[in-house]
Amino acid sequence: MLAIEFVIVSRVGNSHAAPPPSVGQLAGAWLSETAHFFQTFCWRQPFRWRRVPDHLDPACAGRTGVVLVHGFMCNRGFWNAWMQDLRDGGHACAAVNLEPVFASITEYAATIDEAVDRISRLTGRPPVLVCHSMGGLAARAWWRTVGGRRRIAHLVTIGTPHGGTWLARFSRRINGRQMQLDSQWVRQLALDEERLPLPATTCWFSNCDNVVFPASTATLATADNRFVPGQAHVALAFHPEVRQACLELIARS
Repeated sequence: MLAIEFVIVSRVGNSHAAPPPSVGQLAGAWLSETAHFFQTFCWRQPFRWRRVPDHLDPACAGRTGVVLVHGFMCNRGFWNAWMQDLRDGGHACAAVNLEPVFASITEYAATIDEAVDRISRLTGRPPVLVCHSMGGLAARAWWRTVGGRRRIAHLVTIGTPHGGTWLARFSRRINGRQMQLDSQWVRQLALDEERLPLPATTCWFSNCDNVVFPASTATLATADNRFVPGQAHVALAFHPEVRQACLELIARS
């Protein structure tokens, strides 16, 4: 299944935002994503999603906290390694579960808002939102829903289909259809942000993302778009460059 996705990327994933992937990059991304697939979907998420609880220690007051938002058909277990890093760094953090799994992306706003409220109250500071894949769209939909009544220090998206993705054409679920290339839903989201601009945003993307492609769909015109070559969809969230840069951004916020 993953191999087929990378073949499709090689044929239709080219974009002005990133150089075409080489055969070596695609092969390396396939091997890496295979390992991440089993670790994420066959171990951490089904069996270890409660292993690292939200870190809500009052000692974190005064330091920027983090809300972590997973993607399509995932859960909070996706973020176990990130949450341990944040704990070790003395940052409060909360990882949400976006439910129902196949709801409209707009419906996840209340879940994100509750987590933002908890972290803000604990720390006394607006949090950073770190989002993978569909989670970035859920965060943008939350921002539209709250209409600027909440503050966040920064929005980070990793492999988020801001412009939709070619692969979503095969989905029959409502949130999957919302992520289709240039869907009416993503167009309306962008139009609404002309009235209510996003806060400072960083978008991480790759030319070997096997879920979100073409690569330009993971970028925003108003964001700091950061390209990491040769990384697949899940692997991108655990790439050392991405994690380190995000931890440094959180520490500065």
